Amino acid sequence: MAAETQIEQTVLGNIRDQREMLLSAFSARDEFIAPFLDAFQAGPVSRVVFLGSGTSYNVSTLAAALFSRVVGIEGVAPYPTEFTNYGAGLNPAHTDPSSVVVVGISQSGTSISTCEALEHAKRQGYRTLALTGDTKSRISTIADTVMPLLVGLELTGPETKGYTASVFSVYLWAFATAAAVGAMDADEADKAIAAAGDLAEQFDTVLQEAEEWYDRNRPGLLHSSRLNILGYGIDYATMLEGVLKVAEMLRVPTIGNLVEEHVHGPTMALKFDHATLVVGSDETEFERMVAIRDAIGEYAPGVHIITCREFDGADERDLVFSVKADPYLAPLLYAVPFHFLAAKGGADVYIDTNVNPVPIRFGHYQD
Repeated sequence: MAAETQIEQTVLGNIRDQREMLLSAFSARDEFIAPFLDAFQAGPVSRVVFLGSGTSYNVSTLAAALFSRVVGIEGVAPYPTEFTNYGAGLNPAHTDPSSVVVVGISQSGTSISTCEALEHAKRQGYRTLALTGDTKSRISTIADTVMPLLVGLELTGPETKGYTASVFSVYLWAFATAAAVGAMDADEADKAIAAAGDLAEQFDTVLQEAEEWYDRNRPGLLHSSRLNILGYGIDYATMLEGVLKVAEMLRVPTIGNLVEEHVHGPTMALKFDHATLVVGSDETEFERMVAIRDAIGEYAPGVHIITCREFDGADERDLVFSVKADPYLAPLLYAVPFHFLAAKGGADVYIDTNVNPVPIRFGHYQD
């Protein structure tokens, strides 16, 4: 077998490889669910703090929302340096440190800010866990409990497959934990977990529809002078992921915002050639989001909704997945079109997304 350094990968290749990765991770899910449950149930839990930088910060934001909503235990996702330096994400009230569970997420296991935050958490007496693609990495020497991120090989800089694998992991954690602590009926949790396996089976359809969406909207997207990426609810995290990947690979002016907050100022800078991409979560704000979309479209027609939910007025600009998922599982689908926009869009304008044009090495330990 060739050494890892001899294996040539592309971001697009990793995006298209996700079905097999998800199926494999689902089959081996006990490898990362069982140790998580053991650590979580070792004592009372007052709060779960998820820590990660870059792609892993976006995953942490989603994980915090899942645990708050599904498990009924407060989840927070401060930036690691804010956690370490200023106590962000921690209840200032007197709390038994052992009741605070701190989860560091790092695909490489070498994120400086995440490792330092986990070391800080351990010094404070909090329970520390790590999810990483390299169980022999720096973060694995810090955490009390280490769980494998079953992503397989991803040697490219921008992490797309890793984001999907991480979202898959925290979703399964949330429902398994909800059943274990009695926050949810076991049968209901089992159905939610089975739905993740069903979605993995259908992921090639998700990939195909997302790529087709990019292909038919390519001219307008690539000729936009600015991209506005909007989200709400559980998919605030998806919006963050979309902004990050576009910045990493397509490298055009991009802003991200909550849908409602976007109309409190940023629309004053709207121009005809701006593209607006909205993650249409099937949640309370959906109808309001469609109304805002229509209003924006009167001034800048390149408005695209990405959703599982059918709605009146959808056209070729929109992506309404034929594969359906509930709001907590749908984030697995919604990041994919942004990954194609970033990676395929980058390739279409002759950007080599495997090459970092600004090799500033401050984010990771260089072991």
